[in-house]
Amino acid sequence: MQPASSSKLQGLDDLLRRALAGDERAYRAFLTDAAVIVRRFAASRMPRHSAGFDVEDLVQEILLAVHSKRHTWRPGEPVAPWLFAIARYKAIDAYRRRGRRIEIDIEAMGDVFEDPSATPTAVAHDVGRAVASLGGRQQAVVSALSVEGKSISETARELDMSEGAVRVAFHRGLSAIAKKFGRE
Repeated sequence: MQPASSSKLQGLDDLLRRALAGDERAYRAFLTDAAVIVRRFAASRMPRHSAGFDVEDLVQEILLAVHSKRHTWRPGEPVAPWLFAIARYKAIDAYRRRGRRIEIDIEAMGDVFEDPSATPTAVAHDVGRAVASLGGRQQAVVSALSVEGKSISETARELDMSEGAVRVAFHRGLSAIAKKFGRE
């Protein structure tokens, strides 16, 4: 599969941004351009002897998912990773429904995505704000496990808690963050 040109993908960013603002022509153009990219993606993942698998069926499933999940794309972030994540999961779902196992070679996706270390996955300010919204031990546990990367046993020793209590505090802390920031 030839990689989608970066200008084409950046054009998708602009089209989707305008579409989310209510521009119907931009949305139609976005879906048309996305369909070309998704079609290449789907065709490259179909097994050689794919009885019961139709590329166009998969493309339509992916585009329907993109349509129903368009509100989840965050303007300012690239469309490509969001689009290919939806496409990948829809391809996996299609194979599961048909009782087949899919294996996607992640190296084949290297030409599509930018270097993940060059693109921030979360804004430090937002992470800090989310952790700061917690109180007491939940804040200490979530910070130790998620931000500092410590293990459960290490966190339990440092905070003089049992490992079970650390797990409970971590789960409750993440649930509180999810509830507060609208992502349950």
